Amino acid sequence: MRKCSLDALQALFAHVNASMALYLPVDGSDGKAVYQKWSEGARWSHALNTVRSPKDFFFPQTEDLMKFKTAGKSIEIVDVRNAAEDFVIFGVRACDVKSFEILDRVFLTDPVDSFYASRREHGTIVSVACTRPSETCFCGTFGIDAASPAGDVSCWKTETELFWQANTPKGEAFLQLIAPLTEECGNEAVQAQQEKTAAVMKKLPLAELKADAFGGGKTKEFFDRPEWSELSQACLGCGTCTFVCPTCQCYDIKDFNTGNGVIRFRCWDSCMYSEFTKMAHGNSRLSQKERFRQRFMHKLVYYPENNDGLFSCVGCGRCLSKCPISMNIVKVMKKLGGE
Repeated sequence: MRKCSLDALQALFAHVNASMALYLPVDGSDGKAVYQKWSEGARWSHALNTVRSPKDFFFPQTEDLMKFKTAGKSIEIVDVRNAAEDFVIFGVRACDVKSFEILDRVFLTDPVDSFYASRREHGTIVSVACTRPSETCFCGTFGIDAASPAGDVSCWKTETELFWQANTPKGEAFLQLIAPLTEECGNEAVQAQQEKTAAVMKKLPLAELKADAFGGGKTKEFFDRPEWSELSQACLGCGTCTFVCPTCQCYDIKDFNTGNGVIRFRCWDSCMYSEFTKMAHGNSRLSQKERFRQRFMHKLVYYPENNDGLFSCVGCGRCLSKCPISMNIVKVMKKLGGE
C-alpha cells in the first residue's frame, strides 16, 4: 500500500496525464459531479457519485460502428474504429465498479463486443471508497462494500492523505507509475476509515433492504402479480432511470445517410420506451405496465437466473434521485418482497 498527501494530488494527476489520458469527477456548472478529462486546474469533486456513471467510457451513449460507400453496384465497408488509447478513470465508487462485472457478462460473452472489449483492455479503473454514503445508497443490499471498493486500484481518503492499493496487474503498473509521488505505508489509517464508513452504512434508511425474495427461478412467482398495475400506473416512460443506470445495456442500431455515404451507429435505448424492440408486426409489450415490469424483472429475476445469481442492480441510488415521479427499484422490491 502507498500514500500521498492530498495537497500533492494535482502534481500526481499531471504526472499520470503525461503518460495516459486521465478522467476524474469534477463539479459541473450546476454543481453536479461529471467525469471530465483532467487538465491543469481541474479539481477532483468529492461528491458521492457522478450524475452519469463511468459506464460511458466503455459503452458510450452513441458510437459509430462502420461506414458504407457505394459506387454503382459496389459497396465499400469502412472500418471507423480508432486504436484505443490507454486511459485511467479515477474516483469510481464501489457500486459503479461492480457494474462493470455486470456489463462484462453481456459484452464479453461470445460473440464478444470488440468495441467494448478494446476499451476495457485499455482502461484502468481507480476506485475510491465512500466516506459519506447518501440516504439513497443501498449497495449493501447486493453484497457491495462501500468501504472496500474493487477495481484495478483501490483508494481511501482521509482528512489529509490518499491511500492506494493495487488489485490487478494493471493496478500494479499504475502504482509503479505514481511511485515517485507516493510512499510505502501501513494500512492502519485505512482500517480506521473503513470502520467509520461501515458505521454510517448501518444507519442509512435502506440499510435493512434485502433482495432475498428475488433471484433466478422466480419468474412465475412475480410475473403475474397484481401489484405491477399499481406500481406502473404513474410511470411516464421517460427512460430517465435507464439512462442514469450504470448497468443498463440496451441499444439500438441505425443507419444515417450523410449524402456522402451511410454511417451505421448504435445508441442507447430503453425498455421503458413504447417503440423499444418494435418490429414489423408491432411491439411485443403494448402497455406501460408490461414495459415497467420488464425493467425490474430483468434486474431482479431474469439477469440473476442467467448469471449465477448476480443481480443487475448495484444500489447506486441514481434512479431514486432522478425519477420524476419517485418510482424506483426500492419501492418495487418492498412492494413485491413483502416489506
